[in-house]
Amino acid sequence: MEANSVIGTINKKGQKIVDPEYLFFEAPRQQHFMTGSEVVREAIRRASVDISVAYPITPQSEAAAMVGDLYVEGYVGDYFRGESEFAVMSQCAGASFGGARVFTTTSGPGTLRAYENFPMWAGSRLPILINVMVRGINSPLNIQPDTLELGMILDTGMLIWHAETAQELLDYLLKGYIVAEEPDVHLPIAIVIDGFFVSHTKDMVMIPSADIALPPYNPYRSPVPCMDMEVPPVRMMRDPFVMKSNYISYATHASWQQEIRAAIERSRKHTIRLIGGLIEEENSDAEILIVSSGTAVAQGREAIRLLAEEGIRVGIVKVKTLRPFPHEEIRQATKNAKLIFVPEFNVVGWMAREIKAVIPDNHRVIDGPHVAGGMTMPPEVIVEEIKKVLAGKKEVVHG
Repeated sequence: MEANSVIGTINKKGQKIVDPEYLFFEAPRQQHFMTGSEVVREAIRRASVDISVAYPITPQSEAAAMVGDLYVEGYVGDYFRGESEFAVMSQCAGASFGGARVFTTTSGPGTLRAYENFPMWAGSRLPILINVMVRGINSPLNIQPDTLELGMILDTGMLIWHAETAQELLDYLLKGYIVAEEPDVHLPIAIVIDGFFVSHTKDMVMIPSADIALPPYNPYRSPVPCMDMEVPPVRMMRDPFVMKSNYISYATHASWQQEIRAAIERSRKHTIRLIGGLIEEENSDAEILIVSSGTAVAQGREAIRLLAEEGIRVGIVKVKTLRPFPHEEIRQATKNAKLIFVPEFNVVGWMAREIKAVIPDNHRVIDGPHVAGGMTMPPEVIVEEIKKVLAGKKEVVHG
């Protein structure tokens, strides 16, 4: 242990600060039956968060309120309600600029109202953790699950992990801080769950004791100085050189934005170690594969079981991280597939586009099935889609 290490010390709540590796992989855990919102509360209880800013919008309001309870109990350093989602994200930025570990949540139209801040967070290398509980955003208005907003934040420069279950939500929230705060990464991270399907349903979750916590954030490991207005990227906010030299502006932005994308790629090594790879595979040697993320994967697994009863062998590839996107992992996992189905809880098919962009012979990708606006996706819908396509391709695919 280093001389100035905080490992083994006790914080003001009486929690023992432990090595993240111990908390993630070695600490005893007990089983609890909790909603996703309650899981957020328990993760943040152990995350040594300095400040959380909240604004109500369904379905994340409940989780945000529970984090407020943690402030009253003394587990979160500061907590307040912002004036709007845009204000919340701006206030999170201010706190992170000042060297605080920050947590917030958002959903649906709130995510879009806050959107301008996300690429600013990334460009400023602020390791803010935001829990995005996705929901419908389009008209006619609804509050039900839909992942369209997730497709819209793919290119903001943030890390994005998509949790399928409440257990993954707990682990991703805690592990996300450790990856996001690595000096060679140091980017904001969105831990995404499908609203209501995870946030408001109960699941069995294995949780470590509440008397241990992550080490606090060390802002002095940041690759950019905190609140130093003379050092890029902060200086461009006060003294916009874009108004003085187009060439300097071009050169700075081109190199800096490449650096943000490079930092996303550098997060792979940390992420793979902590969450066990960027994808999960089941029967990926099958000629028919389902590839998706979030709760669409759970529905895909049940579809596989139903198809197996009819003698049709199907595999599944679960995409755990959207940024970094697992390009090579997906290429390898799908190399023998003749048909690749991509079920999604949105109408636009952003996941199918991502997959088509990284694999050869992308005519193999079947964009769908899709449900949108809060509809559930019965496994039978996936089964029907696969059997419909197979009916026209009997000469190509053998079950």
